[in-house]
Amino acid sequence: MKPDHDFRDYRGRRVTVMGLGAFGGGVGAVRFLAARGALLTVTDQRTDAALSATLDELRDIPNVQYRLGGHDAADFTTAALIVVNPAVPREHSLLELARQSHVPLTSEMNLFWQHNPAPILAVTGSNGKSTTTAMLHNILRQTNVKTWLGGNIGQSLLPDVDQIRPHDVVVLELSSFQLTDLDRLRVSPRVSVVTNFSANHLDWHPSLDHYRWAKQALLRYQTANDVAVLNADDADVRAWPTRGMTRFFGEDARSGIDWPIADWVTLPGRHNIANAQAAALAASAWGATAEHIARGLRTYQALPHRLQFIGAAAGRRFYNDSLATTPESAIVGLEAFSDPVVLLAGGYDKHVDLTAMATAIAQKAKAVALMGTTAAALQSLIEAVPEHGCVASEPLPDFATAFAWAVNHTSLGDVVLLSPGCASYDWFRNFADRGDQFTAAAQEWMAAHIAFPT
Repeated sequence: MKPDHDFRDYRGRRVTVMGLGAFGGGVGAVRFLAARGALLTVTDQRTDAALSATLDELRDIPNVQYRLGGHDAADFTTAALIVVNPAVPREHSLLELARQSHVPLTSEMNLFWQHNPAPILAVTGSNGKSTTTAMLHNILRQTNVKTWLGGNIGQSLLPDVDQIRPHDVVVLELSSFQLTDLDRLRVSPRVSVVTNFSANHLDWHPSLDHYRWAKQALLRYQTANDVAVLNADDADVRAWPTRGMTRFFGEDARSGIDWPIADWVTLPGRHNIANAQAAALAASAWGATAEHIARGLRTYQALPHRLQFIGAAAGRRFYNDSLATTPESAIVGLEAFSDPVVLLAGGYDKHVDLTAMATAIAQKAKAVALMGTTAAALQSLIEAVPEHGCVASEPLPDFATAFAWAVNHTSLGDVVLLSPGCASYDWFRNFADRGDQFTAAAQEWMAAHIAFPT
């Protein structure tokens, strides 16, 4: 394995953590390095007020220097190591300054991979990777193997790495940002799952080819003893090269699966059957039996913010699908329901094509409340679809207004669905904040309407 740096003893070494992040990676790196005696500087463009919730998680860690609201170049030229948040562009001028100063760069995930003793099963893809990862973890929990869950799904395993044993198994969700860094280590998981591939994060990746290259790192360094689980229905993914043993899932591969997966899946939507197929194949490659798979899928509960049922009142049902941050995931969210859907959609612009999403909204949604930076573009695209029956709002100024507009356009039997199809960074801290605000608004509305007929 090619190291990012040439030392394992961090005692007394100056380490800069660039970007705390919102999903535990920065916190995990700080805890890991502080426990090993590193001299830590945490630097972030955001202020201490904006990072208050994350900083609260680190109050018990002494002797950490925080440089918030901006960066100091000296922290990048005099450090022994820099741990970079995956979302920071690798062409950032301060990272280039560090490279010129011969300071090694790494990431929370790279540190974990270098110190983790257990085999890794990992999932990536443009859509469905969180659900597939969580399903895989729940299936493997039914076996006698100690199973750890982490990565992009929101939990850093780095502070726990000393508790992980070689006979355990680690299940990770890996983003294209994390895989870009992992490629430097020239490593791939023992079992790799690719759910699908479509344009995403083109505000960060310089091109679609680069985004694909990053995702393919999950397969690039597999050996003949490893397994690649690929989507047979995705023409792009189906052709991805790997040295591992290939197993396919999807409509085109269903005859190769002997288990009644659809009977075991409790979540709505055809896409969740595909997610379950992928998880089942990956788990079976690691020794899970049909009994383990059936029990794991039947007991699986939806992730927060992923087609999560919030409740019902006055004949309306509310679903939080805030994890739908791509057009494709918003489309499958819409397709999961047969009842009329009033949708909340739109958000931060990642420079991906919204045409298919707008067409699906125009044809499948009863009404749509348009939010965020992409609202005007979505409105134009929806209105350009001929003979559609969807009522599209004007671009709305804030989330409270969007929620009120949505519920005001419902009637008995309707589904109110937050499935934005875009990132959250313009109006919200992250997708979880967006989902939490929707959940709170839905619960408040339901409490006020609980006495109405259902």
